[in-house]
Amino acid sequence: MMAAGGMALLGLAAPAGAGGRIWSYTDEQGVTHFTNIRHDGRYQRVAFEKSGSSQGRAPRHGQFDGIIGLTAREQSLQPALVKAVIAAESNFDPAAVSHKGAQGLMQLMPQTAASLGVLDPLHPMENVRGGSVYLRRMLDRYGDLERALAAYNAGPDAVDRYGGVPPYRETQAYVRRVLTYYRHYHGDFAP
Repeated sequence: MMAAGGMALLGLAAPAGAGGRIWSYTDEQGVTHFTNIRHDGRYQRVAFEKSGSSQGRAPRHGQFDGIIGLTAREQSLQPALVKAVIAAESNFDPAAVSHKGAQGLMQLMPQTAASLGVLDPLHPMENVRGGSVYLRRMLDRYGDLERALAAYNAGPDAVDRYGGVPPYRETQAYVRRVLTYYRHYHGDFAP
């Protein structure tokens, strides 16, 4: 509870729109440390949700639409789908690193990034190209958008084990979120 309270206080103290970043890590004793400087790999970026934000609303960012359109076409994907995955994975933060180590706009795990030939997962073009290739592979493997998205999130082994979207709350919410964003983004790209 102490960490949650600290997070709430940090959220109130964080200047809106200042572009400042807060990093944290939890040590072996369970103490969470916060800083404005990432000292080493243990620290992960803290994401703050803006007050009044809604999970049902798709974030609107056009900054990466050119990259998204190009890489989506290379993989015969709809750009709105790639944009929806990016929104759900990183909220358009090219420097995003998850607590599990996934990196960049499309949150590629290091092993997956390496297998896709992505040398710098924090480089937007490389990351979106690699993520688009991986998404195309999941769509080809499953032939079904919901299962492909579940595999992108939880891994193909989980989808194979359960014969569909795994009964993981996180994955089920992820699939719903991407599909919601996908509908919102259809108008962002010319046919």
